[in-house]
Amino acid sequence: MSNKEKATKISWLTLAFMAFSTVWGFGNITNGFVYFNGPQVIFSWIFMFVLYFIPYALMVGELGSAFKNEGGGVSSWLHQTTNAKLAYYAGWTYWACHITYIASKGSGFLKALSWAIFRNAETYDSFPTRYIQLATFCILLLGCYIASLGLNPLKKLLTAAGTCTFVMSLLYIVMMFAAPAINPTAEYVHANLSFSSLIPNFNVTYFTSLSILVFAVGGCEKISPYVNKVENPSKGFPRGMITLAVMVVTCAILGTLAMSRMFDPAVINASAESFNAYVANSSYWAFQKLGQYYHVGDLFMIIYALCNVISQLAVLILSIDAPLRMLLDNEHTKQFIPQALHKVNAHGVHSNGIKMVAVLSGSIILAQSFVPGAAAVLRQLTKLNSVCMPMRYLWVFAAYIALRNAYDTIPAEYRFVKNQAVAKFFGGWCFARNHYRAKARAALPPPVAAPVVKPEQKIPVQAAVPKTAAIQKQQAKDTPVQEKQGTPDRVTISKADMHKLVQSARVELSNSK
Repeated sequence: MSNKEKATKISWLTLAFMAFSTVWGFGNITNGFVYFNGPQVIFSWIFMFVLYFIPYALMVGELGSAFKNEGGGVSSWLHQTTNAKLAYYAGWTYWACHITYIASKGSGFLKALSWAIFRNAETYDSFPTRYIQLATFCILLLGCYIASLGLNPLKKLLTAAGTCTFVMSLLYIVMMFAAPAINPTAEYVHANLSFSSLIPNFNVTYFTSLSILVFAVGGCEKISPYVNKVENPSKGFPRGMITLAVMVVTCAILGTLAMSRMFDPAVINASAESFNAYVANSSYWAFQKLGQYYHVGDLFMIIYALCNVISQLAVLILSIDAPLRMLLDNEHTKQFIPQALHKVNAHGVHSNGIKMVAVLSGSIILAQSFVPGAAAVLRQLTKLNSVCMPMRYLWVFAAYIALRNAYDTIPAEYRFVKNQAVAKFFGGWCFARNHYRAKARAALPPPVAAPVVKPEQKIPVQAAVPKTAAIQKQQAKDTPVQEKQGTPDRVTISKADMHKLVQSARVELSNSK
């Protein structure tokens, strides 16, 4: 193997950090905490990990092990287990649903950069929408340029992003647990962590909102086009997926426990303005408040924001490159795709495909700034995208079920489980769960608010900035003991309102990844 080939190979640990940056963000911890009544989300996380995420990640590991030499990811998996036409549909679905996602991804980059520079949410909200959209378009062009340079820059950026996200999550957890001992005079929330207090109310609202957590842990198959770039892929790829699962579970559970000492669900749910503000900004507030505990001002928040800038850019580039590889890297689906799109540059990248993404996603960005009624068009695109996003996971589980049906003819060095019945049960369960999500999303009403292009503008942030110690003490005088301890009753809302909350959560979670 030449030095150039060695440089492009991916170790299993690098793969784990690359996957971690695509699946997880610190915002997943804060959003889960906000939407599921604080510490009660721990039960929901465990439920979701056991019945969905861990089996899902390990199924992807098994598929990668079985098709270690394939470069088309999910598309190649479908071709090897079914036929070329279904493989094309899978690749096209995965690529198409990322067009509107890519168009909105730059706003997360700009928001993180604004927090790093101005240290508040109000400054970003005050910028004219047109300027924000033009800046987003420039970020898209930057992402397309870096994507055109090949795997090496992408590998380095994703590894840096995953490492930063994981390290910052562990930093928050360790320092938050240590804070009461180091600074005992600061204000902390005394959450009730008894078993009975962690059990949520099992009703329609609860099971509807679970899709927020399903969306939060999706996306590990996005790195499937790079299976054949992994060192010893039949063992290295599944090992990376196992490591990813351990990292995500650790950050979610311990991160929630640490956050329960900082944020009080009673304050979060005090009003709609407070709730919306925490949804939009709580990840930055968490590190800002951590800095106050340690008397270093906004230092931790600035570091987190800069890490988030790297993460947002890395995921944008991956979202440009990986879906294109799924669509175009499968040799057996070329008959369905225009020949011009298969042009490859010196770095092994589909250059015309990247230009097509720049035109399509860039048109959406610019239309929001200059075309009257573009917001209404985008709402329809967003709704279409919300239906397509779960569909991309359906192809993964369809490929897995087909793989297990060919257990004796398609070997794999790694198996999620050896028992065929158990494997097919989890494959069918995950397929059914995502099919339900796709149908539920299609039934959701379109967003009511006007400019979807910049949802942060609709949130009156100042109304819910974390309270100073003096305000918290004054509030405590009039707060019942149960509320002070952070165990308020869940807020009862209508089904229509839950639909709106679920939609806004998906927007925030997609921005946090």
